Amino acid sequence: MIFLNFVIISYSSINSCIIRSDKKMPIFHNNQSCLNCQHKSEIFSCLTQGELGLIDQNRFEVSFKAGEIMFKQGTPSPHYICMTSGLAKIYIEGYGKNLLLGIVKPHDYILGPGIYVDNRHYFSAAALTDSTACLVDVNSYKKLIRENTEFAEEFMTRVSKQAISNFEQIISLTQKQMPGRIADALIYLSEIVYESNPFEMTISRQDLADLSGMSKESAIRILKDFKEENLIRIEGNRVDILNPAALHNISQVG
Repeated sequence: MIFLNFVIISYSSINSCIIRSDKKMPIFHNNQSCLNCQHKSEIFSCLTQGELGLIDQNRFEVSFKAGEIMFKQGTPSPHYICMTSGLAKIYIEGYGKNLLLGIVKPHDYILGPGIYVDNRHYFSAAALTDSTACLVDVNSYKKLIRENTEFAEEFMTRVSKQAISNFEQIISLTQKQMPGRIADALIYLSEIVYESNPFEMTISRQDLADLSGMSKESAIRILKDFKEENLIRIEGNRVDILNPAALHNISQVG
């Protein structure tokens, strides 16, 4: 199963310099040009050098410590973001309970629906590990969509794929039993996020529960059941899926 992975960062433009007035404040800098950046999303391959230059002139890079809030649901969204290192989680803040929508990796860009509606964030995001991200003025992005049809088509393709991911997640959360949801989450982490088996899980057990739409206690209980059935092995944060075929079957039958 593929989970949703898009939102927008919400910070004001800052000149190309390093600013840090408090230990808890993020670091702002602008070290590398977009023209030779090795961390940009594939979508930007549709842009000319001049268009990349426009992006470069209207962006800055931010460093976040693990656990720092990157943007909050309900705040203005004047920027979209491109992750350049680390991992971040995006989540909906519900009524006393969060729903984790997905995890953002380097080279992913993050863009939410509020950009064309009311310029508000409809999700929150937080760094899971020490991370860096480029924040680009959203008006520059809209200008490129209007003027570069190939870029606009690629953008619409990705929006469509993200919508399909939404539908798949809704099916998982509303129609699958809890073991199926945990199986989906473990497969997602192994195959999409970490691209490894075994893998070091950088999200907490609470995050895993939020990703699966259940309580932390239920998530831990199902993980224990999976361990006793020799489907997985867990040592600290290291997770080894011992029987991928069986886990996929649990995902399929729900």
